[in-house]
Amino acid sequence: MDQKNNRKSLLLSALVLFAVNVLNFYDRHVPGALTEPIRKEFHLTDTQIGLLGSAFIWIYALVGLPLGRIADSASRKKLLAAAILVWSSLTASAALAGSFGMLLFSRIGVGVGEAACAPAATSWLGDLFPPDKRSRVLALFMLGVPVGGALSFFFSGSLAQAYGWRTAMALAAAPALILIPALLLLPEPVRGASEIHPPTLARGSMWSILRIPTLWWIIVSGALLNFSMYAIATFLPAFLSRIHGLSLASSGIASGFVYLSGGLAGCVIAGYLGDSIIRRRRDGRLRIAAMTALAAAPLACYGVLQPRGSLLIATICLTLAYALLTTYYGLVYSAIQDLVAPNQRGATMAIYFMAMYMCGASFGPLLTGRLSDFLAHRAASLAGSATVNESFRAIGLQQAMLIIPVLSVALAIVLYFGSRSMIADVAGRDAMPAPQHSLAS
Repeated sequence: MDQKNNRKSLLLSALVLFAVNVLNFYDRHVPGALTEPIRKEFHLTDTQIGLLGSAFIWIYALVGLPLGRIADSASRKKLLAAAILVWSSLTASAALAGSFGMLLFSRIGVGVGEAACAPAATSWLGDLFPPDKRSRVLALFMLGVPVGGALSFFFSGSLAQAYGWRTAMALAAAPALILIPALLLLPEPVRGASEIHPPTLARGSMWSILRIPTLWWIIVSGALLNFSMYAIATFLPAFLSRIHGLSLASSGIASGFVYLSGGLAGCVIAGYLGDSIIRRRRDGRLRIAAMTALAAAPLACYGVLQPRGSLLIATICLTLAYALLTTYYGLVYSAIQDLVAPNQRGATMAIYFMAMYMCGASFGPLLTGRLSDFLAHRAASLAGSATVNESFRAIGLQQAMLIIPVLSVALAIVLYFGSRSMIADVAGRDAMPAPQHSLAS
């Protein structure tokens, strides 16, 4: 009976943390779902639209480092509950924005709250499940990325079309009223509780983490992946509206389909392959992630280049590309946990997020938007037009989105090189002496 109750408790904890991550990415993607009405109301350029996403990421990355340290020493439950309260409140506050500056301020505030989610939740999950099950549970947790994005696109676009974008923004915060009490009722595990062998205890400073060669390759891979992922999150609905003529609601539904179906497929593949191959080779998770990234490149290229009238082909190709890119999360995040001791997982994830967001993800929306504006003006100039109308904006955005397949190839190369040092680095972690007592939460 105790074993059965324990399984139920583990499942409940995993599901609540998954729901927290769904809300995390729902609120993160709301501006992307509402890009066109926000752009038109405030008369914004694509560069300014991109700045909304990039400013969020800059503060998210900087604040995440101290919050990761807190996640390794304090109550992860209380930290997450406070974080949800902060980011949901700031999401709702955007409904009151009267200027671009106020809208930008609200997104910066959301970044402060959401910075605590991944370090605290992934550390928590790592203490609930043993190494040979972590790909599956972390794939489930990271399923919050496509599910949260899909639900945001499904509902926000339709709500905005019916009631206005401000209402859609305010309603995005409502699930926090249920999730915060549910989270506070969960039992928090002891640090290192799920290790098969006595958990190692790292005694060096957090900067010792940066002496792990594989982690540097993983950080670079995260920068490349998230440049593409945040460009997609910010501009996919606008891309479908401009290139394929979809309405606000229809572009949201189509974007949601890409996120949900592609994300589900990617996370299932990552969980199954990641936990299967780790029994045979320690570098297997990174090898598979490299192969899926390489396979995503031609699909993304073909999907982006489809002309108006080829919506079905474009959607299928983009969904498959997104599925392959999404496998990264379950595969690489579980590889990170293989690299470091249990009492370093929160800090490691915070360092990883800070570096890869500051070096890659933060530029995804901004530079893609800037490139889109540049290419739109070039298209207008080549056509002899003095003004940049919506057709030229469509051309600019379509050409700018081709950066995604290029970076997918680079991602595959980086992950392959990371896999080459993985075995030695994991052996180094295993060689650390076990502590005389486990770390309590």
